Amino acid sequence: MRVLLVEDDSGLGSGLQQALKAEGYTVDWLTDGLQALQALETDYFDLAVLDLGLPRLDGLSVLRQIRTQGKDIPVLILTARDAVQDRINGLDSGADDYLVKPFDMTELKARIRALQRRSSGRTQPTITLRDIEINPASQQVLYNGNIITLTRREYTLLYEMMSQPSHVFTRDRLQQLLYGWDEDVESNAMEVHIHHLRKKLFPKLIRTLRGIGYVIDKTEA
Repeated sequence: MRVLLVEDDSGLGSGLQQALKAEGYTVDWLTDGLQALQALETDYFDLAVLDLGLPRLDGLSVLRQIRTQGKDIPVLILTARDAVQDRINGLDSGADDYLVKPFDMTELKARIRALQRRSSGRTQPTITLRDIEINPASQQVLYNGNIITLTRREYTLLYEMMSQPSHVFTRDRLQQLLYGWDEDVESNAMEVHIHHLRKKLFPKLIRTLRGIGYVIDKTEA
């Protein structure tokens, strides 16, 4: 999942970026509201973690503008504003969740997982498909009951594709999910990740649609 983190506190922003990357997320970090608005208008993200007290354009204004534009990206607000009316204003402006600083990192991660489930229409905490089971809370992957060890990007790729079985992902879309703005991408990186997943699980797991993209079918094609 690709996350846009908007936080102007450098210490907190850096810590959040590293913690979320360790969970397998691709995280792009911005420090002001105008940059965030421009990024949300031009780039694709699966979720935004948005501070309210931002320079140049406050978080509520960013939120209201993207909702006015019809963007339905899940938004989790992080803020030191803990008054009930502040929370009401955030939720009524289109936020999907609201977390007050200081907060526990494990709670933030749990809330992000809940937003992932909600946005994909899932109710169960685990994802099971074709003898593969993913537990997002522990990032454990089982195949036929055996634990499979994956790299961070292999896990992210498998999670995203299993979350939307039968959905065709273009190479560019998968690349956006796996690599942030500050990360270099080898020309054959996507093919390498897919090759490794097929080898660690089974060859027919990911089907290639030449000239189009990749898909994990609900049942064997």
